[in-house]
Formats: sequence, C-alpha cells, structure tokens
Amino acid sequence: MFTGIVEEVGTVRAVHDDGGDLRLRIEAGAVLEGARIGDSIAISGCCLTLVAIDGDAFEVELSKETVAKTAPRWSVGARVNLERAVRLGDRLGGHLVSGHVEGTGVVTAIDAQPGAFVIGVRAPDAMARYLIPKGSVTVDGVSLTVVDLGGPGGTRDDLAPSEFTLWLIPHTLDVTTFGDLRVGDLVNIEADLIAKHLERLAGFGPREEASSPVTDDAATLTGSAR
Repeated sequence: MFTGIVEEVGTVRAVHDDGGDLRLRIEAGAVLEGARIGDSIAISGCCLTLVAIDGDAFEVELSKETVAKTAPRWSVGARVNLERAVRLGDRLGGHLVSGHVEGTGVVTAIDAQPGAFVIGVRAPDAMARYLIPKGSVTVDGVSLTVVDLGGPGGTRDDLAPSEFTLWLIPHTLDVTTFGDLRVGDLVNIEADLIAKHLERLAGFGPREEASSPVTDDAATLTGSAR
C-alpha cells in the first residue's frame, strides 16, 4: 500500500527485454535506504517488487500484462516517480493507493497559471464513474485532487465525461515527473480505492443472513450421531 506522496525521481538506466517481459535497472537514492529484496515499490504508480539492489540502483521485473496496461515509461533515460510502501505508523499524507494501475489516460492540456500549472487528463471511459470533483485520483503515482470534471455530476460542460483537470503547485512539478509532460503523453491512472470498494459492496444489495455450508454440515453430522 502507498500514499501517493513521491519520495524521489529515479532514472531508468537499463532495460532487458525477455520476449515482452521487462527487467529494469533504476538509479535512485532515498528509496534504497533500508530497502531489501522482496520489498514493494511504486514506480510511476505501478507496484513492483525489488529483485536486486546494487549500490545506487535497483532492479524490478514487469510482466507483459503490466507493460501493456501502463504508460510507456520503461525506456533507458526515462524519469520515474518513486515511493516505498507505507509502514504501520507512517503518516498518510495523500490517500490510499494500491499501486494497481487500471489504465492510461492522455494529457489533453497544459496551462501555466500564476503560481500553478493546470493539467487536463482524459481517463479511460470506464473510470469516469469513480471520479468526482474534489475527489482523489492517482496519476503517475502521485496523489492528486480532481478540480474540474466533465460528464454527469461534473463541473464543466466542455470536458468529456472521463476528462478532469489538476492544479499543480510549482513544488509538485519540482519533485515529480510532471514537469516533463507534454500534451498527448500517456499517464498511469488509479481510481480511488474506497470508491471501488463502495461500488462492489453496493452491487450485493442489502445484507442477508445466510446459513453457512460448514455450519449446516456440522449440524447434520451432529444429528446423525444422535
């Protein structure tokens, strides 16, 4: 589990392609303090496992499925947002982030405003139901707040139903890869975890008391023993 608060920006130094599965070597610093093989780390929003650590670099592996579902950040020289998994007792500075990227969005606009940058992103249509104005969304591993949103319940008619805007302060640009983005770039997106759990729960309808097969079997056996 992560919080969406980026600890540092790393750089991809090597990529080994094994039939579509990738092994990356990433240069980093702070996230390697106390790191051990087997630890989880979020790389631009994608939860991966440390499989090797060597000095100021670490290695992770990506399956074909992960490569297909994420933005093309996996080339030599690419800069990536890094965050270690949260520990019990850590401060939750952003929101609950699983690191399971659900799809990629496209940057639709970048507008420099006094003291802020406004970035437009269009998410996959299937994710529109999880987006609300002032709600949380994870973009490239960063916990951010949806400012404006298109579609039903949105705040702007000129935006598509799955399109939203983000306001970024200069500090966020300095400590993440957002300063590298251009219109048309793809970004990794994860919807709010709580919203997805609520939808799943609502799909079951009212709670019904149901007998347990295990309990029923035990009762049958007990009755037979008498």
